[in-house]
Amino acid sequence: MISENKRGNTLIDVIENNPGIQFREIMRTVGLKNGVLSHHLGKLEKRGIIQVQRSSRQTRYFPPNTTKDQSKVIVALRRDTQRKIIHTLMIHKEGLEFMEIVSNVSKAPSTVSLYLSQLLDDDIVQLYLEERKRKYQIKDRQSVDKLIEDHHPGILDRPVSGFEDVFNSL
Repeated sequence: MISENKRGNTLIDVIENNPGIQFREIMRTVGLKNGVLSHHLGKLEKRGIIQVQRSSRQTRYFPPNTTKDQSKVIVALRRDTQRKIIHTLMIHKEGLEFMEIVSNVSKAPSTVSLYLSQLLDDDIVQLYLEERKRKYQIKDRQSVDKLIEDHHPGILDRPVSGFEDVFNSL
């Protein structure tokens, strides 16, 4: 027993099974009110039992042994468009040109460009030249493959909400 109470253990299980989960999703999953959940998550964070990553728009919860690189991939896999881009590039090991990614992902070029830029910034995808053509591929295929394998068929297979892509592009 890691936590001194049943709620704490339930929260630990939810976070371990859903790395990168957001506060509201935890709230829906376990059925706790905002204040009660906040109290228990705060205690777990203080004790180092969970890892919390805060940004201006969202807070995500991870198991304590999650590295920064892993958390970037996990967050990308939890977003619909980024997950589709990663999936497409994992299938096409040789890499793809931008318009090939667009056609495989079935999103507007501007949307793919935005999320592909984020994946490049997060060092998940790399750009290279082949016969004067710009191509994209997954930078560390083994790590990404392991994360997908470890969490399949978990929450990483579906987006948290349909509005996340829109919200994150603002």
